[in-house]
Amino acid sequence: MEVLEGVELSHADLALLGELAKGVTVDRVGRRLDISGRTVRRRLRCICDRIGVATAIEAVAWAARRQLI
Repeated sequence: MEVLEGVELSHADLALLGELAKGVTVDRVGRRLDISGRTVRRRLRCICDRIGVATAIEAVAWAARRQLI
C-alpha cells in the first residue's frame, strides 16, 4: 500500500490513535471514548484505508511521525 500524504484526520480519529499509542486496548479506548470496541475497530479500518496503511500500528506510526499525536 502507498502511504498517502496530505490526508487530514479528524480530532476524534487522532484521539483514537493517541489512545492506542499509549498502549490502551481497543476495548478500553471504546469505553474511554464512549463507543463500542467494534466501532473503534471499524473507525481504525477507515483511518487505515484513508491514509494508505495496512494496520493500526502503522496508522499510529504515521500519525506520530507527523507529530499529530
